[in-house]
Amino acid sequence: MSLWMILPVSLPVLTITGIWVVYAMALYNQHVCPVENWLYNQSCEEELYLQSGPSLCCTLDNVPLISKCGTLPPESCFFSLICSTGSFMVMVIVLLRYAHVIEKHQNCVLNTASLCTGWICGAGLIMVGNFQLPTCSQTLTSY
Repeated sequence: MSLWMILPVSLPVLTITGIWVVYAMALYNQHVCPVENWLYNQSCEEELYLQSGPSLCCTLDNVPLISKCGTLPPESCFFSLICSTGSFMVMVIVLLRYAHVIEKHQNCVLNTASLCTGWICGAGLIMVGNFQLPTCSQTLTSY
């Protein structure tokens, strides 16, 4: 059994765990509201002391989406690290699979297309992780 077999298994384990860590960091810093809060815009009785912005309650701007959790520092740095590591692992896995298919069979158009598609997905993940746009509240406070 080869040690290369650990790489495809570790990709979802590390990325899913990393995304949950980013959510936990955003929740701890009160940049997003908890997932179990289903009453957005109606839960303004309790003020959140770490949350900044015009409203100090759970609004629709604080829904814990993946992109929203990875927008503000310090969780944005960890989100970039997870996305960059995951995209590198995707590119290596796709390259290893491409070489494996060439070794076992002959090269075909579908194999080359899967290599190109995998590398495009890896490059897209790098773009998502490292080029985050500021939210409206960040844009207003910076001016």
